[in-house]
Amino acid sequence: MLSQTPKKSESVLINGKSIYYEVYGEGEPLLLLHGYSQSSKSWRPYIQDYEKEYEVYLIDLTGHGKSEPFKENLNIKAVAKDLHFLIQHLKLEKIKAIGFSFGGDVLYQLALINPTVMECIITIGAVGTWTIQDFPQYLETYNFENRANFPWLKEAHDSEEQVKGIMNQFKNYIVKLSDKELQSIKPEVLIIVGDDDEGMDLKEVARVRENLPNSDLWILPNVSHGAHEGENKEEFILKSKAFLIKERTE
Repeated sequence: MLSQTPKKSESVLINGKSIYYEVYGEGEPLLLLHGYSQSSKSWRPYIQDYEKEYEVYLIDLTGHGKSEPFKENLNIKAVAKDLHFLIQHLKLEKIKAIGFSFGGDVLYQLALINPTVMECIITIGAVGTWTIQDFPQYLETYNFENRANFPWLKEAHDSEEQVKGIMNQFKNYIVKLSDKELQSIKPEVLIIVGDDDEGMDLKEVARVRENLPNSDLWILPNVSHGAHEGENKEEFILKSKAFLIKERTE
């Protein structure tokens, strides 16, 4: 039975924006962050897997879900700053976090903004550097006019205005981590990618792995972007829990 009733849920004013979150379970704080154009609902099927060991936070990132629509152009670092202020608002001193795609890119930026709060992070289909300019075909199909082709949009978001903002801002999805920035990241990172993820350049994955001082890499064969989903979910849960529980020295 899925735990679909949070022990707490609210929208709070963070950095001038309304941000929504839900909390489940008991234990150390664990943040679960969704992909671009998704919402925290995408992580609900995973609550039961973590809630006995962790206090699980599902967060609608800036512009998504029950958080208010985008007011400004998409900037991944700005989204990470909003998350940083939310963590401060929640008075969380140490967190662990899992981020899929956009959520993973946000976590890399958060690690630069607030390195001391993050104990460890898991990223799926994200290495902190990605630009829509390399994938012009995405903009041709992934837009508001074609929204009916992406059924999760209506389920994830509260209004067509919000969906339109998300799709229109996709053209601004540009984020870059230099070697120096990667080398400065303190939390331990587990990088998870599918080898059939067309959005992930394996040369870039190798660069990130080489420059991240504390990182592990798990490449899944014959798997695309959502490497934690479907038939891979059970193995993902096992590996993620083993990584999250690992003892770490300061």
